[in-house]
Amino acid sequence: MKTIDIKGFKREETGKSATKQLRQAGSVPCVLYGGEEVAHFSTPQKDMRNLFYTPNVYIVKLNIDGKEVNAILQDVQFHPVTDEVIHIDFLQIKDDKPVVIEIPVKLEGFAEGVKAGGKLQLEMRKLKVKALAKDLPDTLNINIDHLGLGKATQVGELNFENLELLNAKNAVVVAVRLTRAARAAQQKA
Repeated sequence: MKTIDIKGFKREETGKSATKQLRQAGSVPCVLYGGEEVAHFSTPQKDMRNLFYTPNVYIVKLNIDGKEVNAILQDVQFHPVTDEVIHIDFLQIKDDKPVVIEIPVKLEGFAEGVKAGGKLQLEMRKLKVKALAKDLPDTLNINIDHLGLGKATQVGELNFENLELLNAKNAVVVAVRLTRAARAAQQKA
């Protein structure tokens, strides 16, 4: 899995006025859970762009005042009007404890149904998985060569090594829908 380095600075004050001053200075208040103790820190907002505005999922290497910790992004809060990041929660990961995270889906191949005039629809861009940090892939690759017209692949049909899928088993991940032209061609045949 890809990693990204983020430098943080420990916060002494955690009240409303202190976080407001941090945001005005161009920093984002953050919290790290899952360690021996909860760590409150801040990081420059400009350093967060590569973490949020991408379809990739990263293991975050946090450097909080010289102490390095591996973590995953747990929660992000955005301002309702300006869409600026106003708060971030991280979860510290350990080698022996599984984590729950959403991994992007990547489609491989060319569906038979698309060749026959259907339209490919990716219903779920990410799937929620539970696994050890060392087993987390960058993407969940799904082969769609076998998908015919009107057919779909559900979560229950997928199987990945060392991963447990947590989405509903009957949820559709990808489907080939009939277009009007394909429906008309099917009725004539």
